[in-house]
Amino acid sequence: MQAVILAGGQGSRLAEETSTRPKPMVPVGGRPLLWHLTKSLGAQGINEFVICCGYKGYMIKEYFAHYFLHNADFTIDLKTNVLDAHPGKTEPWRVSVIDTGELTQTGGRLLRVRHLLDDEPFLMTYGDGLADVDIAALTSFHRAHGGLATVTSVQPAGRFGALETDGDRVLRFTEKPAGDGMWVNGGFFVLDPAALDTIDGDDSSWEGNPVERLASAGELHTYRHRGFWQPADTLRDVQTLQALWDQGNAPWRTW
Repeated sequence: MQAVILAGGQGSRLAEETSTRPKPMVPVGGRPLLWHLTKSLGAQGINEFVICCGYKGYMIKEYFAHYFLHNADFTIDLKTNVLDAHPGKTEPWRVSVIDTGELTQTGGRLLRVRHLLDDEPFLMTYGDGLADVDIAALTSFHRAHGGLATVTSVQPAGRFGALETDGDRVLRFTEKPAGDGMWVNGGFFVLDPAALDTIDGDDSSWEGNPVERLASAGELHTYRHRGFWQPADTLRDVQTLQALWDQGNAPWRTW
């Protein structure tokens, strides 16, 4: 199965980090978010990635261009400049890193890589969030309902404690409960290639007209994920991911 990763936005809400690098390259545990995401998906059997770059995309290109040397042991003969890599420390992935334009919207980025996609359903996600979504179950759900698109929905944790009251008496206090009953876009889609026919062009945001058109046509279904999900929209979000990693309690680490 192919995975398309949107990694071209400017990440303005995380300006502390993204002034110098694209958001998917923000480190957690000394490795870019994008590494954590691809490792998580790779552990579930995905070995072909199409990464849609834009803002400071050259950094993502350089990262994967040197990925082998960063992750493999090697011996170099300094006299002849011959390098022999030691086997066993790199992944069996095929990675296409595509410049889809700095100002292109998310839907436009998908259109720009359509020629690289097979005729089968593919996974689409964003390079700035981590989760423990069961990709096999998500894909099976997509194939079973027969529609063109599936969006994973999640209930994010609240930022504040919730009070259940009777007058001025507190009946129940819940520390940072799940959202107020609403399910939101969790950022993991499975799409038939025909779903991209709803995109008008570079200025089309995937989360706008395309998704609305699919929903209106009855082609959009949702897979409810009740496990771990954490975006990296703000510095606080990144610190949350870092703390989980440091504690050895990173739910997305399935490898």
